[in-house]
Amino acid sequence: MKPRIVLSGVNLRESGTLVIFREALASLEREYGDRFDIVALVKSRELFDTPGVTYIEFPHIVGSWLARLRFEYWSAQAISAQLKPKLWLSLHETTPSVRADIRAVYCHNVSEFYRITPSEFLLDWRFGMFTLFFRLVHRINIHKNQFVIVQGDWIRKIFESSYGISNVIVAPPELTVSEAPREASGPRREGPYRFFYPFVPRPYKNVELCLEAVRTLERDGVNNFELWLTLDCHTNKYAAHVAKKYSDLRCVRWLGIIPRESVMELYGDADCLLFPSHLEAAALPITEFKGLGKPMLLADLPYARECAGGHAQTCFFDPTDAQQLALLMKRAANGEKIFHDVPRTVYAEPYARNWAELWGIVLGLDKRATGPE
Repeated sequence: MKPRIVLSGVNLRESGTLVIFREALASLEREYGDRFDIVALVKSRELFDTPGVTYIEFPHIVGSWLARLRFEYWSAQAISAQLKPKLWLSLHETTPSVRADIRAVYCHNVSEFYRITPSEFLLDWRFGMFTLFFRLVHRINIHKNQFVIVQGDWIRKIFESSYGISNVIVAPPELTVSEAPREASGPRREGPYRFFYPFVPRPYKNVELCLEAVRTLERDGVNNFELWLTLDCHTNKYAAHVAKKYSDLRCVRWLGIIPRESVMELYGDADCLLFPSHLEAAALPITEFKGLGKPMLLADLPYARECAGGHAQTCFFDPTDAQQLALLMKRAANGEKIFHDVPRTVYAEPYARNWAELWGIVLGLDKRATGPE
């Protein structure tokens, strides 16, 4: 029998985290499918298309914190005792109680580091509870991992200082050809300058800063632009609040919830990515959009500077200053040269440029592996 590798992601079912799970499975099967039996613990088999993998479904864990905790700290132990894996990689923040030669956890979520205000909590209490939840789950069992995997160097520094660990691998998400946005054809078309902000409505996404900037511009008679937002007022209480508060703005296009394929198409149509979020692990829209070589207006925060590294059309703004953002949006729409180069981030080891390198480090097949014995 070949040794087994278990990838656990029972609550990953949408957006960027599901993309990462799919990419992890595809890469693992491609690189090591002939040497290991690969087992994926998933919500639904229908979400995945990688052959050669054994899928075990857990459809009832999503939506129940009690079921999730029972799985992580009770059921997973029995599963690991049965499967006896060489590697158990938890792809959803928690470090389960399992038996494996190598234990690792992939941490996407950095919401615990966002300090939600009382008013934001009332508008999105679920997110407020999640910030408290992740402060707990990241801490439980984290020292039992040989490796902790994060998406950025700034996150590594926070994890090292917060949890007293030194075995953190930085592995920025890689963008495959199938996920790449389509390029715009020819020169920019006539019409308003188009800013695009794809996001899920949460307080930390800071969309209200963009809308306040639009309000300022409209009051000043500036209307040669559009702001495209993926916001549906029915998503949650916070989304309803935002939509109602800014329903009078004429230069905003409320796109609603759109599929990932449509987001990719709109990248090609947009003139500039606008990304004001206060907090991100690795902002996939920045990584995706910068491949087009088009301008980006980004919050001046560590995650954005890291993600935008190597891009020649970037401008940063204070994510608390709507007036500054309004001025920069006006200048961008008028064709002024406000964008500049961003130097690439130089990562310390352990660092994985892609999934293949990450598997090499975690499985001990790479000379750079530095996890504790």
